[in-house]
Amino acid sequence: MPVGKVYLVGAGPGDPKLITVRGLEALQRSEVVVYDRLAGPQLLSRIPDHVERIYVGKRPDRHTMKQEEINHLLVDLALQGKTVCRLKGGDPTVFGRVGEEAGLLKQNGIAYEIVPGITSAIAVPAYAGIPVTHRELASSFSVVTGHESPDKLDRSIHWDKVTNATGTLLFLMGVAKIGYISEQLIKHGRPPETPVALVRWGTRAEQATLVGTLQDIEKKVREANFQPPAVIVVGDVVKQREELQWIESKPLFGRRILVTRARSQASELADRIDELGGEPYEFPVIETRLPDRPETVEAIRTAISEAESYDWVILTSVNGVEFFFRWLELTGTDIRRFHRAEFAAVGPKTAEALRKRGIVPSALPERFRAESLLDSLGERVKAGQKALLPRGDLARELLPRELEALGVESVSLDVYETVPAGRKDEFLLEMLQEGGIHAITFTSSSTVINLLAALREMGVEEPAELLAGTKIACIGPVTAKTAEENGLAVTVRAESYTLDGLVQALIEYC
Repeated sequence: MPVGKVYLVGAGPGDPKLITVRGLEALQRSEVVVYDRLAGPQLLSRIPDHVERIYVGKRPDRHTMKQEEINHLLVDLALQGKTVCRLKGGDPTVFGRVGEEAGLLKQNGIAYEIVPGITSAIAVPAYAGIPVTHRELASSFSVVTGHESPDKLDRSIHWDKVTNATGTLLFLMGVAKIGYISEQLIKHGRPPETPVALVRWGTRAEQATLVGTLQDIEKKVREANFQPPAVIVVGDVVKQREELQWIESKPLFGRRILVTRARSQASELADRIDELGGEPYEFPVIETRLPDRPETVEAIRTAISEAESYDWVILTSVNGVEFFFRWLELTGTDIRRFHRAEFAAVGPKTAEALRKRGIVPSALPERFRAESLLDSLGERVKAGQKALLPRGDLARELLPRELEALGVESVSLDVYETVPAGRKDEFLLEMLQEGGIHAITFTSSSTVINLLAALREMGVEEPAELLAGTKIACIGPVTAKTAEENGLAVTVRAESYTLDGLVQALIEYC
């Protein structure tokens, strides 16, 4: 059996977009991911389901696996011929014990790569508006472990040299020892009024910052019950926070928002949330795909073959546009065969999708709902006409019914079908149970139904009860009605039934 390979990868400080390109490539090509506590759940959620995950992290109250055991685990997995990603929070070479892991791999003749990551020592202060250096305040910085007991700290840290060696001092894993650290720094020459900042869970939704001085920071930590993990920043650069804090001023800062759209569509909403300072967590509960039932396929082919007979082609979603044109491609149909037809769209995104294909839609309802489409078309829709409606299998029957009432022959085509994504996510379940998801976005009735079904599959007997403390945001009244019928209290409703409207409603609520 050929020997595998191990990638020793820095995941960055928590924000999944802060992993390096090379680190992400290593993660995506691995068969096994060995990860610790500081690897962000968003990043872990992107690991394909077929990849084995092994948690070896440490918590303040217990160690899941000793370092020596982790070293041997990596060797054993590689000797089984597997490609392994050892995913570490921050940078693996900064208090990540990567030397020990790489050393044993080397001894056993196993190929490995060390993939640097962005260390929390610089990234976390930056997200709090604190640069670790400043032309006028600090031209150097030191990174020091604060994790050891006081006697070990005294043996590993030469306080008389470290205290004033650099303008900025950064202590990692030192919250529990903040009193001792402050005491030693004052004892060895740092003024008691030296600014200090503690930044907890930097770059993530839980980010919080506590500012004080060497003489009062221990009291403030105790009074605030400020818990690890946190980066401690000591020095005048802390004063820059008053001017430079940036992410806290964004409207969705501190909110982790669940995005339930299909993966192919989720990125747009997730990116908007991210730009506004929120933390999107993607959990696609639906997938859209081409139908494969013979009778459905035959109906689509027959309807498209009659392209010249239509007076209208009415599209009510971006998916409808995408899959309609896929069927044209699959059937070898030239769009010019629909030369008699006018194209109509519901919603600006649907209209935009048509324009990208060189088609300017004839009507755009103001309210972005199927009910408004006929009002927009007015007298242009006449009895005796024929309309093609490419849509999904879960589309409502309102529009075909209204067209038939006007004497218009409507041909409804299920050009795509919506199915449950069928995923399980232990991280999502844990965050919901601990209140770590602050809002859930629903963009269709199917996302409501399938999220509740997914939670039941993960062992939640009463999903509505689990979500009772989470804000529910819906894109429109139909989706909101479905949520309420399933026991969810809708707290955020979009004024305009678009992603922009949904995001704006979240901003106003938050």
